[in-house]
Amino acid sequence: MAQVIKRATTKGEARYDVRTRIGGRVVTRTFTRRKDADAYASTVEADKLRGGAIDPRAGRVTLEDFAGKWMERVDIRPTTRAKYSQLLERHICPALGRHEVGRLGPSAVRGWYTELRARHQVTADDAYRVLRAILNTAVADEVITANPCKVKGAGTARSPERPVASVAELQVAVEAAPERYRLALLLPAWCQLRRGEVLGLERRDVDLLHATIRIERSWSAGAPPTLGPPKTEAGRRTLAVPSHIVPAIAWHLEHFVAPDPDAWLFAAQNDTPLLPRTLNRVWQKAREEVGRPDLHLHDLRHSGLTWAAASGASVAELMRRGGHASPVAAMRYQHATENRDRAIAEALAGLASQATVLAIGPRDRRAIDSTESQDEQLHGPA
Repeated sequence: MAQVIKRATTKGEARYDVRTRIGGRVVTRTFTRRKDADAYASTVEADKLRGGAIDPRAGRVTLEDFAGKWMERVDIRPTTRAKYSQLLERHICPALGRHEVGRLGPSAVRGWYTELRARHQVTADDAYRVLRAILNTAVADEVITANPCKVKGAGTARSPERPVASVAELQVAVEAAPERYRLALLLPAWCQLRRGEVLGLERRDVDLLHATIRIERSWSAGAPPTLGPPKTEAGRRTLAVPSHIVPAIAWHLEHFVAPDPDAWLFAAQNDTPLLPRTLNRVWQKAREEVGRPDLHLHDLRHSGLTWAAASGASVAELMRRGGHASPVAAMRYQHATENRDRAIAEALAGLASQATVLAIGPRDRRAIDSTESQDEQLHGPA
């Protein structure tokens, strides 16, 4: 049971120490008024019965120190680790890192998130999710009793709609790129590959006879980049290659890829894998020829999946082709496009034109004549 002990200071002032045992340690908290001490003693005993009593000394660790230890023990992919580290270093720790975890309140979190979201909407939600995960661990470790991340709707992915390139724009951009990099721009669009998946391809992954390409590995964009399995198990897949780019693949294999089965499909001059930043620079120059500075390299994959959806691909088919583990990502490509809407309209027009040449039987003719006669009786002749 919590004990309330009265004592006097050197100045003769009354103080009330509340002593209780939490997690095997004696915890003492001092009050100047007896009623405050009694209220705290009752509260802490109730918390102990509920299993929610926390040693206040545990929460004195700063958020920056706790986050560092959290990063050491969390099991995440290298690419995710690099992203989390960047969010902590640039957006979370500069604003909240010096706060003690036990004193970090909802108002401080809300103010930080609101200010960051006013400048970087997507980054703010990404950073909020990381902070919430870190503080959830603090709750589980009994460092704090509750997570102060209580901003309603925060952390929900609300990425703005990405731009879509046209087939003609892609063609112009590819022709503007150096020959050895052209296929690296075609594959994201026509085979819907991620940048890391493109750079992880080897000669043995390409089957020209059956016009397929196998995704077995992917390069992360960390510092330095690392080679590993695809982003998810769904990312490990074999895709049919559109027939019109098979000749481009064959030409690239003949001119730029070593004959060894494990030779990189896209290699630097020293036979090491092409770096992600190199491919980014190639695309940045190519997109200038199209006049589309808004198009990022990843938007080629987005464009390709949008084209596939417009061609009538189902959500399941988009999931398989894009290597999505969840239908949520694939659903974003199911929006109607102007070209698809025009195709539907023309298809409906085709049905109407077929109907006009169908022979009208006697029964149909009598039904039409009867309807016209009734109209004349009601409204007079046309």
